[in-house]
Amino acid sequence: MLAIVRRTAAGAAILLIMPVIVWLSGWAWEPGHDTGWLKLLYAITETVTQPWGIITHGVLCAWFLWCLRFRLRPAIVLFTILACAILAGQGVKSWMKGWVQEPRPFVVWLEKTHHIPVDTFYTLKRKARGELVKEQLAQEQTIPAFLRKHWQKETGFAFPSGHTMFAASWAMLAVGLLWPRRRTLTIAIVLVWAISVMGSRLLLGMHWPRDLVVATLLSWLLVTCATWLAQRLCGPLTPPPQEDKEIAQREEEGV
Repeated sequence: MLAIVRRTAAGAAILLIMPVIVWLSGWAWEPGHDTGWLKLLYAITETVTQPWGIITHGVLCAWFLWCLRFRLRPAIVLFTILACAILAGQGVKSWMKGWVQEPRPFVVWLEKTHHIPVDTFYTLKRKARGELVKEQLAQEQTIPAFLRKHWQKETGFAFPSGHTMFAASWAMLAVGLLWPRRRTLTIAIVLVWAISVMGSRLLLGMHWPRDLVVATLLSWLLVTCATWLAQRLCGPLTPPPQEDKEIAQREEEGV
């Protein structure tokens, strides 16, 4: 268990570097970033937004199972654990959003520039909020059309970040499950993807840095439990000596 905690804690520490630095710097979101850069960030954030998030989840599950080389029954158990960990995180996120009720940065900006009180905005039904955003920003040339549409769909509360919980959970699962298998390239790619998702939520005006920090910490708790459970039910995550040698040989050959 201690080894699992150390691995997942290391993953969490890497993920926390960016949002903590941004938080301590006092950075405040403002619209008007380069459109090309925002399009790339929007594409990254869409890998977590439904329905693309379901595809991302399926692809990552399949890849993790292939990397771990479990037999059918343990593979099914692991797949179920991974799905439950992600779903549990989203459930906790939804509950906390309704409890804390923190407005999104772009909603606060609407209050300052379009004189729409935050309290009034959130008393509306979700559909009405989206229609209000569409109406108010119809002539706003500084906001790209794709971002206006994204805001129309994402009119809920900010704290904590659901996108971050999804991406951070997968990144820490990668560290927790794949590090014993020496899948360093996969771990690095998933970590970079998760950090990019987190950055996109800041620069698209969807979250404050503290939303990302808390979401990462919550994900760490869930992933640590999920990794420990996977090891208990599916067997050791460290490959047998012979398989360990084969993995090392394949990595040396660039496979």
